[in-house]
Order: sequence, then C-alpha cells, then structure tokens
Amino acid sequence: MDKAQKGPRTEQAVVEAVERIYLSLEAELLQTPDKCKACGKCCDFESFGHKLYITTPELLYFRAVLAKNKIPILPMKTGVCPYCKDGKCSVYPWRFAGCRIFNCTGNADLQGELSEKMIRRMKQICLQESLSYRYLDLKTALNQAAAE
Repeated sequence: MDKAQKGPRTEQAVVEAVERIYLSLEAELLQTPDKCKACGKCCDFESFGHKLYITTPELLYFRAVLAKNKIPILPMKTGVCPYCKDGKCSVYPWRFAGCRIFNCTGNADLQGELSEKMIRRMKQICLQESLSYRYLDLKTALNQAAAE
C-alpha cells in the first residue's frame, strides 16, 4: 500500500468501513447452520493446503487496531498464523474476513460466496477512499507490514 494514501481521514474512514463490513459479516454468519467452534485448526493454513488472502482495507484496519492495542505486526515465518497462541487466535476480534468466513466443518460453496461478496465490498472501499486495491496472501502481507 502506498504510504501517501494513508492519511488520517482516509485511515479512519477505512477502519470504520471495515468494522461495518465485519459486523455485517458476523450477523450473516450467525444465520448459517455450521458455526465455527474456534478450535484454532484453521490457523495452520498448510494443514488445510490453502492460503489466506487479505485486501488493502483489511490490512490497513488490522494495522490500525493492533497499533491502538499496542500489539506489534508479526511476521509469518511458517504456514501457521503468528497470532495463533496456544491453539487460539490472539487477535480474534480483529481477524480478517477470510478468518471469519472459513469454517473447517462449514459449507465450502457458502464460504466461497461470502468471500466473493467481501472482496467486492473491500474493492468498493478502495474506490471510495482512493486506495490501491491489493489482494495478498497473509504471509506476504504480514512479512511486508512487519518489515515497514
């Protein structure tokens, strides 16, 4: 993300927009029959043979809320999320859309539909706030953010 694009007004607007999206997503997920058990297994991406991808607004939101809570951005050195502590997500309230959507026992088609919907909404934030849209795997995004 270009640093010139991260002014205070833009950052706050993005944080608020992402919070609204996450609240809406949580309400939608409450209506699904397969609820996440928060077992922490999905934090080990390699065991599921997939990567988690995040968007520009999500990363900006994540950085802002972690900074507010005095939590550092951690690099991802393995296929396990660095915020997985003792088998649980240590940043659960601020986790990414993909983390919210993925459920190891859930309906893959529904998860795909929700993921596409979230991507469209994140792209809309980028358009509204004149941000470059990027879709990066979590490992790359965290490693770049931790190095900044």
